[in-house]
Amino acid sequence: MDIGTLQKKARRTRDDVQRAIFLKRSSGLALSMAMIMALSACTQFLGGGGINTAQTGAGQAVPAGTSPEDAVIGRRENPAILNNYGGVYTNRRAEIMLAQVVSRLLVATQQPQTSFQITILNSPEVNAFALPGGYIYVTRGILALANDSSEIAAVLAHEIAHVTLRHARARTNRVATSQLVDRVIEGLFGANADNDQGVSRSRVSLAAFSQAQELSADTEGVKIAALAGFDPTAAARFLGAMSRFSSFRSGEEDQGDDFLATHPSAPDRIQRALETAQSLNGPQTVENDRDGYLLAIRGMAFGDSPEQGAIVGRQFIHPQLKFTFSVPARYTLQNSREAVVGVAGDGEAVRFDSASVPVEMKLEEYLKSGWIAGLQPETVRAENYNGVEMASGSAKTDDWVFRVTALRFGGEVYRFIFASREQTDRFSSAALETIKSFRASNGNDLSKIREVKVDLVRARAGDNADTLAARMRMLPDGETLFFLINNLFAGDDVREGQFYKIVTVR
Repeated sequence: MDIGTLQKKARRTRDDVQRAIFLKRSSGLALSMAMIMALSACTQFLGGGGINTAQTGAGQAVPAGTSPEDAVIGRRENPAILNNYGGVYTNRRAEIMLAQVVSRLLVATQQPQTSFQITILNSPEVNAFALPGGYIYVTRGILALANDSSEIAAVLAHEIAHVTLRHARARTNRVATSQLVDRVIEGLFGANADNDQGVSRSRVSLAAFSQAQELSADTEGVKIAALAGFDPTAAARFLGAMSRFSSFRSGEEDQGDDFLATHPSAPDRIQRALETAQSLNGPQTVENDRDGYLLAIRGMAFGDSPEQGAIVGRQFIHPQLKFTFSVPARYTLQNSREAVVGVAGDGEAVRFDSASVPVEMKLEEYLKSGWIAGLQPETVRAENYNGVEMASGSAKTDDWVFRVTALRFGGEVYRFIFASREQTDRFSSAALETIKSFRASNGNDLSKIREVKVDLVRARAGDNADTLAARMRMLPDGETLFFLINNLFAGDDVREGQFYKIVTVR
């Protein structure tokens, strides 16, 4: 079976398990209603220093297209954004570069006195979005994918356009739909809609803009970038790069025309952006500042942040929370904001996450409190491995069997949720092996964690894309990753003396 097929199968298993587990009192990251009303979200398309955020503009004026009330909402929801996306990523050079780009864009929109706050989020996702009141967010993942200042200017201009075109206000009526979903879930399942993960996903989808709004922001953003002297064709170029990268991350060559049921298809969006750029009578020369941009992101973290936990083979290590565990050899681990997920090729999966449990509540009581469907109370029992207090039990639904374990460590409660289509000795052994491996991490564990960084290399005479990509052979899919982050293809020529990005492990 080829790698693509294995990835698809693993992804289907993971998604099936997520749907099967109905968490009535989940600790997932639910968005508040206020955020949904205010959030100008451009979710992943296809999917520092002395200052934590960079501010632009000489004054404190509220950006055009927002009201003082919007600004209050933005300030209130800013902490939630930081919490959900790994916090602020500190990179002084990148912050200064972004502030300079946004300042030029604001001059082009005749808002030079407006104050926008630009925050780099410590997330590997390729993502950018804005809150009313002048809050703009870019992930370090999107910075790592862009290759010059015009490409990141296209992203930022798009976000500024969402704010100035008042798209957040235009979506306010859609919140009624979210409230209806809340009532349905509460009525059918007795769930707490403020905490339920299913509702959270519904609200995230409501935060996304409509296709018309996305295309409108694309068009306006291209115009703003062109007026600021950036390459107007960069938006189309970068949309293509994001599409390729998203397909690589998903393990599929084609994700279809739909993304969260709101985003236009990649080919259509790229074509429209290109047509807009070609229709403009902009300056004869444009500034891409490739070297300046790449030098600004040199040394930036790439991929998952070790601060949020690191996967080393079959082992998960969290250096800040100081614990580790391992999964059986047939499992593949994936880390995300919400959980660590392990998927086996034979239809098994495990989810590890945290839960909010009162200190006085026993773990056995928590397992029986109704947060997972089909729990068999008679199976719940107290356990202790490696000095860690635990409680485990079994659950069964029409299609799945579960082994669930809650444990207390460092004053927090964490959960293992194992799922399988069938109850087998192999499944039971895998669950027991995993929970027995949970323990406090030590120096030997922490020494396994490596920093993955963005670095630069200059092309020499005789180099091409293939010879430069060979420098990343030590990484899984390293050569493919090189082509993607540089928006190149195998066999492409490269320019002698020009910088190209590589990813290094230290």
